[in-house]
This record gives sequence, C-alpha cells and structure tokens, in this order.
Amino acid sequence: MAFMDSTRPLPAGYMVSNLIDQDIAHIRRVMPLSLAGDFGGPILPASYWRQRLHRLLDTGHVNKGQLSEIDSLLLIVDLHELNVASTSPTRQANAGSHS
Repeated sequence: MAFMDSTRPLPAGYMVSNLIDQDIAHIRRVMPLSLAGDFGGPILPASYWRQRLHRLLDTGHVNKGQLSEIDSLLLIVDLHELNVASTSPTRQANAGSHS
C-alpha cells in the first residue's frame, strides 16, 4: 500500500487561536508584575496592557473562552487604575486637608 499521510489538516483559524492563547497566557503571567513595578512605578503602564488586550479583541478571531480571559485581564487593569487613582499624591493631599 502506498504511503498515506496520517496527519489531518488543522481546522481553519487553529494557528491564530493558538497564538491568541499563548499571548493571553503571557499577558496573564507578566502583566501583574509589570503593573506592580518597582519604586519608580509600573514597568509598563496600564494603557500599554489595555491596548495590547484590545489588539487581541480586534483580530476578530477570539473565541468565547478567550473573550472571558481577556475580559478578566481588562478588569485587572481597571482595578489597578482605580487603586492608583485612589492613592495618588493629590488625592492623599486633599484627604489630609479635610482633617
């Protein structure tokens, strides 16, 4: 019998979906550390992470599970920005002047 290729073709969009999964996993690992930063502040700002996540959404190839992951990461960015806003020096100064 002649040699038969036993590999099946991958479903359409498989490679794109796999790359999106990898990017989401990478962002989930590094974003919290980046936002926590060091004494000088975040390594990369929240706006960078928000833009990167929106770029994934803009591909048009995001499945429901990926959408849920991206949504949870955007929520982390939102919470980080709220925490920064609530602890900003001007806010602390204003809070101190009302005492």
